[in-house]
Amino acid sequence: MTIAVGEKLPDIKLQYKAADGIVNVDKDALFASKRVVIFAVPGAFTPTCSDKHLPSFVQNVDNFKACGIATIACLAVNDPFVMYAWGKNQCVDEKIMMLADGSGEFTKKIGMELDLTHLGLGVRSQRYAMVVSDSIISHLFIDPMGSYQLSSAENVLQNI
Repeated sequence: MTIAVGEKLPDIKLQYKAADGIVNVDKDALFASKRVVIFAVPGAFTPTCSDKHLPSFVQNVDNFKACGIATIACLAVNDPFVMYAWGKNQCVDEKIMMLADGSGEFTKKIGMELDLTHLGLGVRSQRYAMVVSDSIISHLFIDPMGSYQLSSAENVLQNI
């Protein structure tokens, strides 16, 4: 079942690569007493994700900060090394946290898995964005399969 607005995020096992190694994300530290935007993509380095989705958030970081968003995080079912390399490739710098859901455990827990094995890509994440306050989802934007619109930075900004 897909997670919904008003629900609390489950315990998470996400990682990111920092300059000094792999960091396990502390859910409480990430979400406590602040608003966070998480947007998920089917995969790092894929066309729509690289050409549109991630760049839309990079270009709008200041607009999100002006709306009271403390952290913006990009999530994919990839390993932290791939997410780090993709972030460097996209000139993300420190603007966006590049989160890896390596085994897809978090993605499955929230019902956002997307089976792309028929394309040789395995199980990935659906394309979505959510606004989270104190671990509770306040806004959720899920794009239909093959679409990119609802989860764009511009749409999220218009609706928060």
